[in-house]
Amino acid sequence: MRDLSPRPGDLEPIETASTDEIAALQLERLKWSLNHAYQNVPMYRERFDAAGVHPDDLTTLADIARFPFTHKTDLRDNYPFGLFAVPREQILRLHASSGTTGKPTVVGYTKRDIDNWAALVARSMRASGTRAGDIVHVAYGYGLFTGGLGAHYGAEALGATVVPVSGGMTARQVTLITDFRPTTIMVTPSYMLNILEQFHAAGIDPRDSSLEVGIFGAEPWTNAMRHEVETAFDMHAVDIYGLSEVMGPGVANECVETKDGLHIWEDHFLPEIIDPDTGEVLPDGELGELVFTTLTKEGLPVIRYRTRDLTRLLPGTARSMRRMEKVTGRSDDLIILRGVNIFPTQIEEQMLATPGLSPHYQIELFKSRAMDAMRVHVEALPDNTDADARTAAADTLRRKIREVSGISVEVQVSEPGAIARSEGKAKRVLDNR
Repeated sequence: MRDLSPRPGDLEPIETASTDEIAALQLERLKWSLNHAYQNVPMYRERFDAAGVHPDDLTTLADIARFPFTHKTDLRDNYPFGLFAVPREQILRLHASSGTTGKPTVVGYTKRDIDNWAALVARSMRASGTRAGDIVHVAYGYGLFTGGLGAHYGAEALGATVVPVSGGMTARQVTLITDFRPTTIMVTPSYMLNILEQFHAAGIDPRDSSLEVGIFGAEPWTNAMRHEVETAFDMHAVDIYGLSEVMGPGVANECVETKDGLHIWEDHFLPEIIDPDTGEVLPDGELGELVFTTLTKEGLPVIRYRTRDLTRLLPGTARSMRRMEKVTGRSDDLIILRGVNIFPTQIEEQMLATPGLSPHYQIELFKSRAMDAMRVHVEALPDNTDADARTAAADTLRRKIREVSGISVEVQVSEPGAIARSEGKAKRVLDNR
């Protein structure tokens, strides 16, 4: 892999500012954001008043802990435009979740919001090793999902050439990568595995492709998955983080020269880690639920938004701003099986460390004699055709899962292609209990 570390002049001054300078800017912007939400969003005014706090009570960053949390249900309860802090006519764009578990969560952006979002995605792409003039293949979905358009506007702000492919038509993705020769691809990690599979099906060595950087987001993925992709393509794989309620992709990003966690762009977002059960703020380094307060958003400011993502905050390294560890999972993705807590990423990590198994998998939860049970469906690699070898791989994975979790599970090794492929976010868990 080519060294893509930043060159002199690549970084913005804020990326190497002192922690005191960053904190001072955050405090100034936090005061504005709290007042903006209080004065223009009835829900925040009612919540703050009920909690006995006012924006003027904030004198230090730590005072944010006195203010109430915002939950995803608040966006649904105020559907569609009840949390907007500017007149609807000033909203240039709307994005929304799929709404598969209820009403969609709708977010709106002013022109300034769109410009800031594009600038932060461009900053994230520079941190990933992408440069002005590069060709960027965007395979995130376009539409109400923030991934496609967020990546698209960021790449244009960077000065890159955008190939707006969106998801699906995987054979065509490979054709365009081969013909247009992009250096960067932006895509969910699970769909990147589908693209890798299609390279092999087309008889093309992925290591001969032009790709140098993969910017993967929208779902948790492990360092084992990073190794799988980097080895297959001889490319850098870096993590981008975001969520539509806070902005979209570009809230945080790994730096290609370190790949040691995602630097949060703290000039626009104030992070906290809390105990997911008590709501207590935890010190840096402790594992807990990630909470964000926006510092510059006009259209839909969010105060202490509970993301449900589990991670920890760490000191800055390649940049001055603090890092968050790769998300290990979401509190609402947690599988509780016979009193044991386990995340799909833990299963994935063991599977990728087991020879003879592909990275495509699905976890099935079901009842067995009135007891909760788990079955892991995974595919054999195409060259793993021996029945005894497949049985041995299943036994190895079953043992590894028991070692890390303490629970016994079934493992079913299927033929290549047996597990449904995703063109966006993968559905890893089927709960049939």
